[in-house]
Amino acid sequence: MRFFGFWCGLLCAVLLTTTLSAQTPQSYSDGKRGEVVLPQGDLSFADTVLAFEIGDAVPTASARNPDAALGPPTYVGNNNDGSFTTLGCNGMLDVQFTDNALIDLEGPDLYVFEVGPDVEGTQLAISQDGITWIDVGGIAGGRSEVDIAGVATPGASYRFVRLIDDGEDCRGRFPGADIDAIAAIGSATRFVLDGSVLFSVDSAVLKPDAQAALNDLANEIAQAGISAFEITGHTDSDGSAEYNLELSNARATAVREYLLSLPALADATATARGAGESEPVSDNTTEAGKAANRRVEIIATSGQ
Repeated sequence: MRFFGFWCGLLCAVLLTTTLSAQTPQSYSDGKRGEVVLPQGDLSFADTVLAFEIGDAVPTASARNPDAALGPPTYVGNNNDGSFTTLGCNGMLDVQFTDNALIDLEGPDLYVFEVGPDVEGTQLAISQDGITWIDVGGIAGGRSEVDIAGVATPGASYRFVRLIDDGEDCRGRFPGADIDAIAAIGSATRFVLDGSVLFSVDSAVLKPDAQAALNDLANEIAQAGISAFEITGHTDSDGSAEYNLELSNARATAVREYLLSLPALADATATARGAGESEPVSDNTTEAGKAANRRVEIIATSGQ
């Protein structure tokens, strides 16, 4: 059984699922009578299922929904209420962060809430694009705190997490790891700007209407107390890879220069880079997918 959930809806001028300034630390049950405190609250959790492959020894029907692993943890001790996803023996689950990103900070960066009647381990991998994966290693069952230092590229952000059941303890109605939630504690908020709102085709000159969107974004960043952020330009796959890389870099630079020219961000610093077509969020074979891929993203961490 396999599910695909690429985030490919058409983007508005600035997509903000949650207001940055509204984020406050929240405490969550780990399903084992413990508590986990996340600085960005509900924003921290995985948002979308990218792929799900149930392993051998298929679990009971109530535990086969991969969406149960999204959002904050909901398990309260009832193994039959559908509050978690059971992977099955050697099963795999890929999830995506859409309104935030996993980054390497001091200490643990990721929590995996493994619950249910037994405690099983998983193999963990992370990815920037959902295609190339970086192996983090095995993690124990229960509340697992993971530090991605040593495998993460300094300054990089990761949108995807993969969990593969370790193939042990595959018995009963819930064979394999039982996943209630996946949270990025080393989490940065992701702002996504629609490329068609900002730029004309093949242009890196900001449209007049783009200024209103960027003005609002600058105020949001300033109110959240952010003093440093990264701007990345992205394109679809039309044209050569070299051209797309150059265009995306020019667009990211244009956004950077405009944002830093505003009084609200007079004391901020920002970097700009182009990713070209290398980090798609959707399928480049459809017009809707291409539109989603033509974007500018800003990764920012409160209090940087």
